[in-house]
Amino acid sequence: MDTSGGRFLLYVCLIAWLLAVVLPFGWVIVTSARSTEEIFRAPFGWPEDWSGSLGANYRKAWVKSHFEDYFLNSVLVVSSSLALLLAIACPAAYALARYHSRTFRWLLVYFLSGMMVPVQLLLVPLFFQYKDWSEALTVALSPLFAWFGQNHVEVSLADSHPGLVLLYVSLSLSFTLFILTSFFRTLPTELYEAGIIDGCGEFRAFWTVMLPLAKPGVVTAAIFNFIGLWNEYFLALVFINTDKYKTLPLGLAAVSIQANYRSDFGLLFAGLVIVMLPTLVVYIFLQRYLTQGITLGALKG
Repeated sequence: MDTSGGRFLLYVCLIAWLLAVVLPFGWVIVTSARSTEEIFRAPFGWPEDWSGSLGANYRKAWVKSHFEDYFLNSVLVVSSSLALLLAIACPAAYALARYHSRTFRWLLVYFLSGMMVPVQLLLVPLFFQYKDWSEALTVALSPLFAWFGQNHVEVSLADSHPGLVLLYVSLSLSFTLFILTSFFRTLPTELYEAGIIDGCGEFRAFWTVMLPLAKPGVVTAAIFNFIGLWNEYFLALVFINTDKYKTLPLGLAAVSIQANYRSDFGLLFAGLVIVMLPTLVVYIFLQRYLTQGITLGALKG
């Protein structure tokens, strides 16, 4: 096959892939502007009343189904998890990439081995660990609570946002170190040495020289973790029981229950759009860093 024929076939495959990705997403948006009756009459039809059905479905999802609260909970949990995760992973990955002693190599293997453990195997130990930690924290902090006049306060890591953040950070650390360690290894050591010659200490060289150079890799790790944590359902389902602490995936799953088990598909698709939009917006604004980070992380330079 000549070059023009191969290029034409490549364009056909890319257009087909684009349609396979874009059309379902467009169908979800269009369907979110339709009533359940319209969807049953013509599943792939066009909305009869864009403004009326669209506004009604999104108002029901945002207000009646409490998606406003779930959205804020997800923003709080995911942003806190990402900030804490990157604050821990960036210096750790830099140290693991910078030093090549046997101790650091074994530490890297130890951290990466966490990626091989299924989350399902950790649920029961984590649940009892949280129970023990909550009891210990309650006893340790009881004098402080008593000083503020609160004598019956119990600390609970389960069914709380701090407990969920701690889970997300610990279970995402291995994957984040895997990405960032590989990226830090691609950075030229000459720049680090120049910083040391100019009088930088180890911490300042990392903070002012190496970390800014690693920005594409950090953004890449942040995007991957954001997508995973924003859509995370299993851990939140097990550890969060109170409605006011639930995140968006739990809220979306509860739509049928809140509708008394009647299928309100317009409401369901509106909820799907609310869940998908933040991920899409983050990817659109940061995709150039993602592409650059993946490309540079795959090279040794």
